[in-house]
Amino acid sequence: MKITPTALPGVLLIEPVVHRDARGFFVETWHAERYAEAGVPSRFVQDNHSRSARGTLRGLHAQLNRPQGKLVRVSHGEVYDVAVDIRRGSPHFGRWVGATLSAGNFHQLWIPEGFAHGFCVTSETAELQYKCTDLYDPTGDITIAWNDPAIGIDWPVDEPLLSAKDGAARSLAEHAPEELPAYEG
Repeated sequence: MKITPTALPGVLLIEPVVHRDARGFFVETWHAERYAEAGVPSRFVQDNHSRSARGTLRGLHAQLNRPQGKLVRVSHGEVYDVAVDIRRGSPHFGRWVGATLSAGNFHQLWIPEGFAHGFCVTSETAELQYKCTDLYDPTGDITIAWNDPAIGIDWPVDEPLLSAKDGAARSLAEHAPEELPAYEG
């Protein structure tokens, strides 16, 4: 597999080896020892799977009480996937990186704890799956406005389909420091 560090330290683009032939393909999407060597923790406790229509934007989400690292991949369709550093005190606070993840390219994005995550569907439909390092705790939800001008994400959609929660999200600056994870670098 090929590991590419992104502009945000800790966020990794992972390209697994895909074996293709006339029958189709085989790809190993998780191998604890190999991924640990690349910097991805080897303990996951929850898997999530979402299906969304074109133009859906989910995020930006993070968890404070039980922070989750997320290993994200797409098994159907295509999304533009984003990580934002929201750790107060981080030298990269408020910066973002994005990558196209698709069923065709098999790429994965590793998003460590302390980063917000979001994605926008660019195909007719997409199915996104991700492994989490901790269990989801709704009492610690952090939702950052998808269109926060201070972050300036270049989303591939102008008027996305949003949940009520995402549509009402506050900017990063509107969150009190204690509402955000701390940088421990």
